[in-house]
Amino acid sequence: MKINFQQAFRAFILLVFSGLLFKLNYSGEIAKFINPKYVKLSIVASFIFFILSIIQITRIRTIEKKHNHACDHNNHNDSQSCHHDHGTSPFTKKKLFAYVIIVFPLVTGYFLPAKFLDASIAEKKGGTAILANQQNTAETSVTQTEINKNTSQVVQDDNEMDSGLANQQAITQEEFQALNQKLEQSNHIKMSDDVFSAYYEKINIDIGTYEGRTIEFKGFVYKEDGLKQNQLVISRFLITHCIADAGIIGFLSEFPEAKTIAEDTWLEAKGTIEKTSYNGAELPMIKITEWKTINEPKQPYVYPLDVK
Repeated sequence: MKINFQQAFRAFILLVFSGLLFKLNYSGEIAKFINPKYVKLSIVASFIFFILSIIQITRIRTIEKKHNHACDHNNHNDSQSCHHDHGTSPFTKKKLFAYVIIVFPLVTGYFLPAKFLDASIAEKKGGTAILANQQNTAETSVTQTEINKNTSQVVQDDNEMDSGLANQQAITQEEFQALNQKLEQSNHIKMSDDVFSAYYEKINIDIGTYEGRTIEFKGFVYKEDGLKQNQLVISRFLITHCIADAGIIGFLSEFPEAKTIAEDTWLEAKGTIEKTSYNGAELPMIKITEWKTINEPKQPYVYPLDVK
C-alpha cells in the first residue's frame, strides 16, 4: 500500500470547494455572487462536491502492481498506451498550471472579503455609454421579456408589493398583464426592487407616455466626465444569473446638490420624468424634487423574475 499524493490533493480540492459553497450559503454572502433563485442549486452543488471528495479519498491509498495498467483497450500492455491520467504520472509544470487555475478561486474565496459591485465596476462596464444606448438596450430587453417574461407581481398596494415579492421567483401571465396596466395608469410610480427592471424597461421604451409623471426610486450614485455639474446617475446593478452578467441600469438625474454628492452614495429620490437627449439618444431624465441619503440596502441588486 502507498499514499498517492496527487489523488489526496484532488480530494482536498473537492472538499474545500464544498466547504466554500457551504460557507457562502451559511453566511448569506452567496447573494453577492448569484441570483437568489440559484441558491438552492449552489447548496446541491456543495453536497455533490462533498460526495465526490469522499469518493476521491478512496483513491488515495493504492496497491502497487508489478505490471503497468493498459487502458486503451487495444491489447497493449505498456504504460505508453494509456492516454489519460490516473494520478500516478509524474508531477509536471502543465499539471502545476492546471492546479493553480483551480486553486486560485478557492484562495480568493476564503481570504478576500466579498463585496457588492459599485461605481468603479459601473465605469468599467461602460458607464454613461450604457445610458446613451439604453433605449436600444431597453428594446432588446422588452423583446427578451416577451420571450422570458421577466417582470414582477402586481399586488393591491406598494407596501404589499415591497414585502410580498421578496422571495417570489415566478409569476403568472395574468399578473404580468396586471403589472403593465398598473404602470400605465399610475401617476406616481414607485420603483420597488421587485419591479425595478420591468418598470425601467417600459419607461425607456416609451418615454413620452410617462413624461411628467412622478417617480420614486433609490440607487447608488455614479458620475462620469460629460455630465453637467448638477447631474448624476442613480443606478442599480441588474443580475440575471450571476455577477459575471451584471449590467448597470439607472436614471440620469438632475438637481442642484448633485455636484456635492460623492460616488457610491446611496440615495432615495423623488422627481418628475422628463425627456432629454444624451450623445444623440433620447432617454428619460429625472428632475429631482426630494432626496435623502440612505444606507446601502442589505441586498442592493435587482433581478428579473420569470412569468410562468
